[in-house]
Amino acid sequence: MKEVPVIILGGSLVGLCASVFLSWRGVANVVIEKHGASLAHPRAMGFTERTLEYFRMVGLADEVPQIPADARLRRVKAESLFGSWHQESLWTPGQAVVTESLSPCTGAAIAQDKLEPLLRERAVELGSELWLGWEMLDFQQGQDQVTLRVRKAGSGEVQSIRGAYLIAADGAKSAVREALGIGRQGCGALQKVRSVIFSCPAADAMLAKGVQQFDISQPGLDAFLTSYGDGRWVLMFTDDKARNDAELTDAIARALGKAVPFSIITTGQWQLAGLIADSYQQGRVFLAGDAAHQLPPTRGGFGANTGIEDVANLSWKLAWVLAGRSSPALLDSYNPERQPIGWLRHQQTFARPDYARYLAQPLHCPLLGEKAMELGQLYRSAVVLGAGDELPAAQHPQDWAGQPGVRAPHLWLGNNQSSLDWFGYGFVLVAPDGRWRDIGDTAARQLRLALPVQGTELGSDDKAALGKAFGLESGAALVRPDGIIAWRCREMPADAVRVLREAWQQAACLS
Repeated sequence: MKEVPVIILGGSLVGLCASVFLSWRGVANVVIEKHGASLAHPRAMGFTERTLEYFRMVGLADEVPQIPADARLRRVKAESLFGSWHQESLWTPGQAVVTESLSPCTGAAIAQDKLEPLLRERAVELGSELWLGWEMLDFQQGQDQVTLRVRKAGSGEVQSIRGAYLIAADGAKSAVREALGIGRQGCGALQKVRSVIFSCPAADAMLAKGVQQFDISQPGLDAFLTSYGDGRWVLMFTDDKARNDAELTDAIARALGKAVPFSIITTGQWQLAGLIADSYQQGRVFLAGDAAHQLPPTRGGFGANTGIEDVANLSWKLAWVLAGRSSPALLDSYNPERQPIGWLRHQQTFARPDYARYLAQPLHCPLLGEKAMELGQLYRSAVVLGAGDELPAAQHPQDWAGQPGVRAPHLWLGNNQSSLDWFGYGFVLVAPDGRWRDIGDTAARQLRLALPVQGTELGSDDKAALGKAFGLESGAALVRPDGIIAWRCREMPADAVRVLREAWQQAACLS
């Protein structure tokens, strides 16, 4: 029987990211994926600054072409691509364009079928095992392990694989979630969407006008058109009508509105739904990605990016528990930290004009901008010290000032280094006050762990900026491997070594 610390079921975006994040931390893992390669239908293509920050952490950001810093996603109502455009529609009404530097990354517009090979290559390079073309038959969870029976497509070969933990990234119809009896709540299944992918390089010239998405409306045709930026386009229909090749050809020609050459690549269909799992964890099994939260495609990219953040949160916790640094209680923070984010994104999706029309009763919640949703969310759990109920679930990152539970802020520190480059492997103490170097070293020796102290060696201007961004006077902030602030004291406390040591013990569930 094959034995490995972590089994990942599902080798699409979220499963591959989980594999990369774990292997980068030295955690052996096996990815079980029923398909032998990426699907012909590209699916996701918009990836946020936060996702690219995690890719930067594991050495992938330079492999993914990022969008210009001043780019913004634009959408219009149109008779056709080459015909008249009526008006531009906003994703978040009233949202201003943000031009300040909030991240060392700018996000990316890359088709999923082009990103996945980069993730597979990096995963293998770091030591991951990818079992492509294998499907799960069943699984059993014991007190100390999870065992899967898997079958190889074609040959019918059956093997068993045992892991200490299982990450179920097996999609919206997750067999693992169903077997565990975990229900889902939310707006529910709303509509079946059908789509056709086609190649039309001549149409890419229209992207020079700065618009990427088109709501096509003309007599007999209501559809959504967008580009993957590489000569491929997708036309989506919400009337749940099965179209033959002739009907698809006619619909594409009408959506383009000009006699230009095109060829159909493939078709697809999927369920538009908003559903959040009742729990993201049961014992040694963790749900991630669409298995945990099924969200419609949005201009904020909530679906895929939410799943990638799931495994960024989970991977360091598994690494610390498997290494014996943290007790298994650390893993109990996964659900309370990530499930509220799933619900927040569900509510924000269906409060926006694109999807509000599907609801019988509108959701009365304030609309949050993309920067708040991607860079300004708040975690609350037993391992975040000081994220009180008085704090909002999310707000623009410039409205935060180093509160526990939020993403550590980005500052340029010279030589193209971001403050975010400090984080990844272990906990880091951020402090402009030089006295914290000895305090941090002493606490680390007492706990027999490493604790880098960052900020004490900066110049005066950078120290001042760092203190303001983290809300520090003479105090310090403890930042987790995933770049989330776990604890902060604004001023130097009495008996600082003890205070820091106890905070670290709680934030990491040190064993």
